[in-house]
Amino acid sequence: MAVKKNMSPKKNPMPVQDPEVRAHNFDEVALGYDEQTALDEAARCLNCKNPSCVTGCPVRVHIPEFIARTAEGDFEGAYQVIHQSSSLPAVCGRVCPQETQCESKCVRGIKGEPVGIGRLERFVADWHNTFASGTPVTPAPNGHRVAVVGSGPSGLTCAGDLAKAGYAVTVFEALHVAGGVLMYGIPEFRLPKRIVQKEVDTLKAMGVEIRTNVVIGRTVTVDELFEDGYEAVFIGSGAGLPNFMGIPGESLNGVYSANEFLTRSNLMKAYRDGSATPIMHAKHVAVVGGGNVAMDAARTARRLGAEKVYIVYRRSMDELPARREEVEHAMEEEIEFRLLTNPTEILGYHNPEDKRDPKNGFVTGIRCVRMELGEPDARGRRRPVTIPGSEFDLDVDCVVMSIGTSPNPLIKTTTEGLLVNDHGGIIVNEDGLTSREAVYAGGDAVTGAATVILAMGAGKTAAAAIDNFLKNK
Repeated sequence: MAVKKNMSPKKNPMPVQDPEVRAHNFDEVALGYDEQTALDEAARCLNCKNPSCVTGCPVRVHIPEFIARTAEGDFEGAYQVIHQSSSLPAVCGRVCPQETQCESKCVRGIKGEPVGIGRLERFVADWHNTFASGTPVTPAPNGHRVAVVGSGPSGLTCAGDLAKAGYAVTVFEALHVAGGVLMYGIPEFRLPKRIVQKEVDTLKAMGVEIRTNVVIGRTVTVDELFEDGYEAVFIGSGAGLPNFMGIPGESLNGVYSANEFLTRSNLMKAYRDGSATPIMHAKHVAVVGGGNVAMDAARTARRLGAEKVYIVYRRSMDELPARREEVEHAMEEEIEFRLLTNPTEILGYHNPEDKRDPKNGFVTGIRCVRMELGEPDARGRRRPVTIPGSEFDLDVDCVVMSIGTSPNPLIKTTTEGLLVNDHGGIIVNEDGLTSREAVYAGGDAVTGAATVILAMGAGKTAAAAIDNFLKNK
């Protein structure tokens, strides 16, 4: 069926909750396209003969083909095209930085806005999850067993690709639910947990076994997995070890890592009345950092009832690493950005007569200095330099540190011969192979904290390498 092209230079806007309403609930902010909007947006695609958009996708989704199916109204066919390459389309449509990946390569973006590839992917995946019936086709078993450590995006992608090839895959997850950072790290208002659970259930229907509450390195080691009959192991354990600045006051009550703060809210539902998991409902909150996780923490604090939330970041808006969409949403929700600002101390008090007062006291503020940008550093970013005599204090009763994470050293220290770099990341070759035969790794456990889609790309690469290794073993 011929589809009339839509030559509008603007992509169809994403409908969203009103900022004044959404700042007080945990419902999803973006509401998604309806069918007519999806058809209209899909008609903007030129279906290029040499689609550069595909080269910008770490998992190489066949983008023009799925959009062409969407434009024809074949939404299930479009989903099946995406699912050939991606095991998590409903997730990717929500959290991938398409603006710097596939959409950045779209030729429609040369003289206007690119096609809303991510918004269309989300629509197609949601349509499938709402209307499709039946179970995925399970390929015939090939007789080989593979263990996957971690059920985050890299682990789930690796497991999904291997399952499609007939492998018996077992995923080992340390927490009580599968999903990794998709469950504990990304807030409900950005990625509803039912979406993640649906993707996990799809993998289970394909034959993937998921075992929770298993800590590799404690419950069982990598070497013991081989003894149990697994022929290859993929390590996708993420980067869950939070970084801190090492400034005075970081041990005060009311100082969180972003990991802890978001896990309590996202995974353990501390925002609900009657939750058994405590979380501080602070009035004034400072979030230190400028990435997507910092935006998530700041917006979560706002929804928990904070009257004032600051983003404290030592560079300018131009260097802010968070997605533009997340920054804009944070601003709309009245998050205040204190840029070119760096903390030097967290202030607190100790009242020995207060029986509830722990040894280190409570947060009362954060001392900062103003910065200016100097010469570029090794990565080309202008290095922030302190302005002498510029100290000032912010009155806050909670501080969330969101300055990155590192891979947990547990697997490294319990797996003989596994080499890591100076930052604790597992060293791998271009196929994801580690220094140990038949042991592969990918995602944040290798790179440190990065994006969901890059982790998925690493899982996909490793799955292909494992398949090749076991076929030729």
